[in-house]
Amino acid sequence: MKKNEINFAEAESCPVRNILDRFGDKWSTLVILILGNYDKLRFNELQKMIGTVSQKMLAVTLKKLEADGLVTRKVYPQVPPKVEYSLTELGLSLLPKIESLVQWANENMVEITENRSLSGVK
Repeated sequence: MKKNEINFAEAESCPVRNILDRFGDKWSTLVILILGNYDKLRFNELQKMIGTVSQKMLAVTLKKLEADGLVTRKVYPQVPPKVEYSLTELGLSLLPKIESLVQWANENMVEITENRSLSGVK
């Protein structure tokens, strides 16, 4: 093994697999992108912006992102309870990387869609 080579075979210790398993799901990247465009959002605002996510899946996604230190949850002591979500410094440091991926996807989506169509794989 090379000095700086990552051992991709070891799922537990591979940083690429470990991190992508956490935020590479269907909703986490969208949550990070949306929160990156706003200072803070309430749960319902975030859910409306995503559109197709269930309350349960959004709650699970936010809990995972919060557990990883990418999202912070602030509860205001009032009735009814007010809860806001925002990106942490760590989450903000990830944002440019995801935005680069979004830019690449936008630049290449037509070609990828055409290739899928030609191959018959969707």
